[in-house]
Amino acid sequence: MFTGLIEEIGEIVAIEPVGASLRLTVRGPKVTSDAGHGDSIQVSGVCLTVIGNSNNEFTADVMEQSIKMSTLGNLAVGDGVNLERAARVDSRLGGHIVQGHVDGTAALISSTQHDNWRTLRFSLAPELAPYLVDKGSVTLAGVSLTVSDIAPAAEAEAWFEVSLIPETLVATTLGTLTPGDRVNLETDVLARHVARMMNFGFGANSVSATQSPQSDLSREGANS
Repeated sequence: MFTGLIEEIGEIVAIEPVGASLRLTVRGPKVTSDAGHGDSIQVSGVCLTVIGNSNNEFTADVMEQSIKMSTLGNLAVGDGVNLERAARVDSRLGGHIVQGHVDGTAALISSTQHDNWRTLRFSLAPELAPYLVDKGSVTLAGVSLTVSDIAPAAEAEAWFEVSLIPETLVATTLGTLTPGDRVNLETDVLARHVARMMNFGFGANSVSATQSPQSDLSREGANS
């Protein structure tokens, strides 16, 4: 699990095709300072497993499914990527719960510069639109952000906006985006769970939704 607070911008130093997958080597002095074999590092929003680590670089495999769902298959040597180590259980959750399991990609529609911040508008796949709400959380290229505006449900084209402060613009790759660029998108895991429960009929009139498993255990214990 991650928080969406980027620790550094890393650099792709090698890309090796391995069948239908890829093996990436990424330079990131900070995230590799205490990384070990099997550790998780999110690369622009995608959770990858460290299989090698030396000289401020780590190597990780990207499976075919991750290539299809993300922008990692379009990377080139020299590209910058947002990096974050897995969250520690004893640290503050500065962003929100980020799994590193992207739902797809979003294309930048427009970028509007204000006095000291920038508003980015992204396209949104219709099937992902129900999972985003105004002032809710979204992860873009691994960065935890707040949705600042979103298209009305009745609007034909789905889109959403985020507003970036100067620190985010310089500390992540989002500050270099131009219209047409795509980023990895992860919706809020809580929204996905609620939607899944609703698909199974969990609601206000559902016994399963209003009665906790613990209450069942307590009742069984009292009757035994």
